[in-house]
Amino acid sequence: MPELPEVETTRRGIEPYLLGHKVHHVQIREKRMRWPVDDAVQKISGHMIQGVQRRAKYILITCNAGTLLLHLGMSGSLRICPHELALKKHDHFIISIDGGMEMRLHDPRRFGAVLWHDVSEGSITEHPLLRHLGPEPLVDGFNPDYLAASCKGRKTSIKQHMMNNKVVVGVGNIYASEALFRSGIRPTRKAGNIAKTRLARLTTEIKQVLTESIKQGGTTLRDFLREDGKPGYFKQKLNVYDREGEPCRQCLASIKKTTISNRSTYFCPKCQT
Repeated sequence: MPELPEVETTRRGIEPYLLGHKVHHVQIREKRMRWPVDDAVQKISGHMIQGVQRRAKYILITCNAGTLLLHLGMSGSLRICPHELALKKHDHFIISIDGGMEMRLHDPRRFGAVLWHDVSEGSITEHPLLRHLGPEPLVDGFNPDYLAASCKGRKTSIKQHMMNNKVVVGVGNIYASEALFRSGIRPTRKAGNIAKTRLARLTTEIKQVLTESIKQGGTTLRDFLREDGKPGYFKQKLNVYDREGEPCRQCLASIKKTTISNRSTYFCPKCQT
């Protein structure tokens, strides 16, 4: 599933082609997505796009009539293509913009989402899918004091805590594993039992690993491709994720795999305590 760096990479890729451009036509080729695609998304037609933003893993495309919310699901990708390029089987949603270009949502598994939030419904921040989200990990508000306060008294594992979108958004399975490795914290440790000094290091490493991945264009494991069809390259820098049985890059111990909340979790038994 695309995580925050993959979604941010996509947002940055499509923004220059959309921002300040007029939407000429919207085509819904498949309504059966994660939630049925409502014809209300057609309201963006005829309007100038005023913003291309990201909140958690949602891409928000805004005009004066409202906001289009897009989620890539497990296998979705957005591409900018000339309109004459032949459509692919799983190109389910298309926005035609001036200059003869199109933005196409390609989603073989159809777990993605295409939703409309009308301007009459108030601020997009009050949308039910966004209202209760925690802070973005790359903003100043996500800091050691905040993380320590959120961990206080918590008996859940630190990895579960990191992946709770009400605590912080966008720290998915891959990047949680990598940030914990860099911090020397075992993912099974109870969040409430970790010293603030260690949580401060974890806060730094979360920001660093996400920033590095965005610069590398994300991580391609199975389905993620960037908006130009090229893969992300951060996989080459992974220390523990998907490396079970391979030697740790720091101590040469064998990388272990466990399961936390039904998610595969990787760690070094010597470097992480």
